[in-house]
Amino acid sequence: MLIKMAANATKGQIEHVVERIRECGFQPHLSEGEERTVIGVVGKSDGRRSEVEALRAAPGVDEIIPIANPFKLASRTMRPEGSIIELGKGVTIGGTQVVVGAGPCAVESAPQIEEVAGRVAAAGAKLLRGGAFKPRSSPYSFQGLGEAGLKMMRAAADNHGLLVVSEVMDPSQIELMVRYVDVLQVGARNMQNFNLLRELGKVRKPVLLKRGIAATFEELLCSAEYVLAGGNYELILCERGIRTFETYTRNTMDISAIPIIHKLSHLPMTADPSHGTGRRDKVAPMARASVAAGADAMLIEVHHQPDKALSDGAQSLYPEQFAKLMDELRMIAPAVGREIA
Repeated sequence: MLIKMAANATKGQIEHVVERIRECGFQPHLSEGEERTVIGVVGKSDGRRSEVEALRAAPGVDEIIPIANPFKLASRTMRPEGSIIELGKGVTIGGTQVVVGAGPCAVESAPQIEEVAGRVAAAGAKLLRGGAFKPRSSPYSFQGLGEAGLKMMRAAADNHGLLVVSEVMDPSQIELMVRYVDVLQVGARNMQNFNLLRELGKVRKPVLLKRGIAATFEELLCSAEYVLAGGNYELILCERGIRTFETYTRNTMDISAIPIIHKLSHLPMTADPSHGTGRRDKVAPMARASVAAGADAMLIEVHHQPDKALSDGAQSLYPEQFAKLMDELRMIAPAVGREIA
């Protein structure tokens, strides 16, 4: 349930409600908006729910709203105005600006990531994407450079004023990765790795959670709930295509996920048309459509020599193609009340 405090509720009244929630065996989660504070009540406490509901009469309480769906903290009701996530260096996701992250699928060498970082930064990207740990379908495929790759990416990003987003695959990698990255990405294969999600809930660093290859919207938001319930509210969702009966593209890019998730949840929504289609010539059209549909951010794969890429070269744009796409997005964004960061 959600407890909406009155606009003029005092700090003491809010603290009283929070303490009473804890006494009843639940966990309070505060969302402090511009006009009022909303307190999410989650957890299991047999027989004491009625005691929390009795707080309707407590000073400073405006109303108590029951939530029927299983994702309480991710629900739009928790924060109707939507969440804005601060990444650092003045970059935020969830406001009027659309933030673009770009880079290779995998970090392959220092010269490679340095070259790509410079090119995407010049075109207007704010985030450098790239994998140091790679979840591959085949155990014989390139698995990434590990910490060496993280160091290369951090150096290249710093040289060009970019932030870093990279995928974490296992709880044991978190401690290492937080030293190098600004955003921890959870890939589609790990969307329901609940042990990983629980640990990321303890981290105070933004997390980008990708939709699973066959996940429903509710399943995505329930996975998000694991991170939020752990206390990490710096969470961003991502549509990266789902598996359907169609084989022409690598995945089916579900553009409808963007407005639907915005209706269901306050969390910002990212689009990844590179994985969403798996085809270089389809990335730009899906990116343009994603901005028109309301995407808060974009992840685009870019490689200066995609024919030599060790991972996903077929879906990686050439730097000049990325620059052209950025110019197109700058024209589309104002039509829907947005701008490219």
